Amino acid sequence: MENLIVLNNEKVSKHNGKFFSRNYNFKILPEGLNRYFKVEYIVRKSEVNENHELNLDKIKIASNIIQFIFHVLSTFKNKKSKYYLICITPYTFIASLFLFIFRKKVYVYLISSGHEEWANLLGNWSVWIYDLMFKIVTSNAIVIALHDRLYDKKNFHVINSSTLDDKWFKNFKEARIDKVRFLYVARINPVKGINEFLEMFNNLEMEAELSIIGKTNNLRHQKKFKSLIENSKNIKFPGYISSRQELIDTYDNHNIFILPSFTEGQPYVVDESLVRRRPVLIFEDIAQIIKGRKGIFVAKRNATSFIETTKFIMNNYSKIQKDIEQNDFPLEKDMFQEISNVVKNN
Repeated sequence: MENLIVLNNEKVSKHNGKFFSRNYNFKILPEGLNRYFKVEYIVRKSEVNENHELNLDKIKIASNIIQFIFHVLSTFKNKKSKYYLICITPYTFIASLFLFIFRKKVYVYLISSGHEEWANLLGNWSVWIYDLMFKIVTSNAIVIALHDRLYDKKNFHVINSSTLDDKWFKNFKEARIDKVRFLYVARINPVKGINEFLEMFNNLEMEAELSIIGKTNNLRHQKKFKSLIENSKNIKFPGYISSRQELIDTYDNHNIFILPSFTEGQPYVVDESLVRRRPVLIFEDIAQIIKGRKGIFVAKRNATSFIETTKFIMNNYSKIQKDIEQNDFPLEKDMFQEISNVVKNN
């Protein structure tokens, strides 16, 4: 099999001789590609113990950018290796410069709009920095994107992303609709819009519960978030769930999935909710993620519109569930096959 060096800004911890990824999606991606290639995974070091054990033979962790580049350079001894960059970050950008100098075959995997993320995190003034990195990296790589809005040139490939395996299609449970039970599953991060949503939720004139599944390692984000959920009887924060079956059960125990993000590419959690026949509520900022799927509803980012949309979902729940069943859901195995076809044939 061909060698594929996967470079990621993801943080990975090592304890008891095993490696653990912070993000489940960045666990299954290199593992899935390892079915088709000899994958070597180069990532950043996490200072805390992460949740998802990585089942890969070759993993290199870098404590800083110098060590990250050293790990990349150490792979050059195999001249036929190909390189798969996950997202464009300062780490992968600098690595791409060395890959260009040494004429390596590079693929860049775009998950969400970095332009929008930089604007939300650092302000509009910073977007030119990302745009410069974006233009340099994509001009010297084959682009694989989760959505056609992420890249507007000809030399790119759109794939369907998924975390769904056979477990998600079994043992469906009836939804309890005696009252609204919202579910949020994502990082506690500003671009996810969770703090702004909590500010609105705490002032809603509507009987509803909200469960938040996620975690944050950023103390600044954590402080704001905790101040918004404390003393609220209607908000539950059980923390992070690493078990897939436990996560499936959590979707089943709620009736509306809320994704208040300001920017998204093709979020896995939307299909996870829909496949369990639970409607999804989003705001106008990310309406482009719908892509023809039934069961996704769009509200304006204000209390009046949000309540109206929620009531519509609850009053039409059975019909909406029947509509959701018409969706065609991609599987994670199909995603890995699509990516491997691009890498092997281009």
